[in-house]
Amino acid sequence: MRVLLVEDSLKLASWLCKALQQHGFTVDPIDDGAAADSLLRTETYDAVILDLGMPSLDGLSILQRLRARGSTCPVIVLTARGDLQDRVAGLNLGADDYLAKPFALAELEARLHALIRRAHGVSTPIVRLGPLEYESSGRLFTVGGRRLALRPKEHAVLEVLLMRMGKVVSKSLLHERVFSLDATTGADVVEIYVHRLRKHLAGSGVSIVTLRGLGYVLEAD
Repeated sequence: MRVLLVEDSLKLASWLCKALQQHGFTVDPIDDGAAADSLLRTETYDAVILDLGMPSLDGLSILQRLRARGSTCPVIVLTARGDLQDRVAGLNLGADDYLAKPFALAELEARLHALIRRAHGVSTPIVRLGPLEYESSGRLFTVGGRRLALRPKEHAVLEVLLMRMGKVVSKSLLHERVFSLDATTGADVVEIYVHRLRKHLAGSGVSIVTLRGLGYVLEAD
């Protein structure tokens, strides 16, 4: 899942990027408010981690502009400001959650997973499609109780497809969700990971169907 991290502390941003990437997130970090607002006009994300005290454009303004454009992208406000007024202001402007610094990484990850699941209409931590199950908290895919040993990018592609089960997912969207902005690969690399996933899922009762010119659909046979 692709996350935009809007944080002007380079030390914190670097640590968060590495930690979230190790747990399967694709992270685009940015340390300027106006640049974040511009990026949110052109790119799509599964969630935004937003610090309020940003240079050039503060976090509340970024949030207000995002919602004014009609975006429903989940937003976690992450800030050192811990008083009630700031929390209320952020929530009233459309923030989905609020986490004050200092925070536990495990809590941030849990909140991210919960917000992304709800954004896709999934209310439980275990997502099922036929014999395929995904436990988001442990990042574990199983088929009929058997664990799927997936590489990070394979895992990321399957997660995107599962969260959109039954819907067509274009190659370009898969690439956007799995690779960060600085990636040098093109969208065609997605075909490699889809091919590998089909081998993992062969005979399982779940398959990735190609709709020529449109994209892929994850379906139970």
